[in-house]
Amino acid sequence: MSTAVVVGSGPNGLAAAVYLAREGVEVTVLEAAGTLGGGTRTSELTPGLLHDHCSAIHPMAVGSPFLRGLDLGRHGLTWCLPDIDCVHPLDSGAAGVLHRSVEETAAGLGEGDGRRWRRTFGPLTEAFDDLAEDLMRPLTRLPDHPLRLAGFGPRALLPAAAVARLWRTETARALFAGVAAHAFRPFHRPASAAVGLTIIAAGHRHGWPVAAGGSRAITDALAARLTELGGRTETGVRVRSRADLPPADLVLFDLAPRAVADVLGDLLPARVARAYRRYRHGPGAFKVDFAVQEGVPWTSEAARRAGTVHLGGGYAEVAAGERALQAGRLPERPFVLVGQQYLADPSRSRGDVHPVWTYAHVPHGYAGDATEAVVAQIERFAPGFRERILDRSVRTPAGFEAYNPNYVGGDVVAGANTALQLVLRPRAALDPYSTGVPGMYICSAATPPGAGAHGMCGANAAESALRALRRRS
Repeated sequence: MSTAVVVGSGPNGLAAAVYLAREGVEVTVLEAAGTLGGGTRTSELTPGLLHDHCSAIHPMAVGSPFLRGLDLGRHGLTWCLPDIDCVHPLDSGAAGVLHRSVEETAAGLGEGDGRRWRRTFGPLTEAFDDLAEDLMRPLTRLPDHPLRLAGFGPRALLPAAAVARLWRTETARALFAGVAAHAFRPFHRPASAAVGLTIIAAGHRHGWPVAAGGSRAITDALAARLTELGGRTETGVRVRSRADLPPADLVLFDLAPRAVADVLGDLLPARVARAYRRYRHGPGAFKVDFAVQEGVPWTSEAARRAGTVHLGGGYAEVAAGERALQAGRLPERPFVLVGQQYLADPSRSRGDVHPVWTYAHVPHGYAGDATEAVVAQIERFAPGFRERILDRSVRTPAGFEAYNPNYVGGDVVAGANTALQLVLRPRAALDPYSTGVPGMYICSAATPPGAGAHGMCGANAAESALRALRRRS
């Protein structure tokens, strides 16, 4: 029987392990931390309340071609949807409201912008499952749906600023801007529209769900499936060098590129080592989890029913903030994401005390304290929020990297979403998962298709590794 070691137990590491075990490979997962999960962990960061440590809302995971084929519901994974997916409030009192339904979202944007929203996202939503089959694979692979991809590609390569000009009202432009900001990328740069277009289409197709019981349920389900297939997991095992690796036919690293270079050392071909050490990381996240009495008192009624709330004011303010991050400056009013997962999953709360998940976009490696900036942004759209805070837990960019070394400088999307790295990550290669060392592969979110709890980086890497193993046999 062939053997494999997977280093790291984030959703990609576990997905890679499940893929290999399903194909009859004997798999062991090694995790440095005391618990499995990487970015998909959940715990009581404030007493009695369940907080997701990083990954929290899952429009890309629920539609993942790999995860959908695993029947993880048998292992306790249940998706829960809020009444409203996302709201972007404005100082005027208006708000952009993103529903799962394209039609309902369009109806809230007025006749003109509603028609433009429908024209933009109607076809993308209808084609999303076919598109996902190609978008969530390396772009060097021949597409299964070339016409669908050809229709999407030119728009994805546009700057977000160009796509935002499709809409005339501040409400619609801000709604798109808030989702496009998930890329941590200035809106005037090429391909900065890609993430926003993809997440909105995914949400219209599958919604923006949370996992019942917290994102750790994704980890638990994958780990249970792996155990069912005969795989093993070991926690508290840190791999710092080749000497820490047990013998195996295959080794897959759910690690940042520089960490892979550190482990493999001079075993790596020089060109690969250079590429891994030059891999670019983006801005950071500054996370604050709150315990809030009776929830956030949003001025917007829709925000009180939304699983996600984007705080950044109008389009111009969000765009200026993302530009400032690239210059290494914290905006006075940083873009803040707010997760109200308890609205879809009440098991996370304790009576009328609710967990509120937030993080602000901050410069890479930001060493200051953005807590007050986060509170002020929420208070701006929810007067009286401060008085409802009972407790809080803060994670700085350095804290993110200590929690998960893949989050270099607090970069929770595991790599700058430059136009080049969107297409060629972590290096220019026909097989982006190959390290150039026979039998050794990288499967982290630094590989295609990038960040998210979808597991596709791991599944793709495992497919590549298994194909090469069979050629050698």
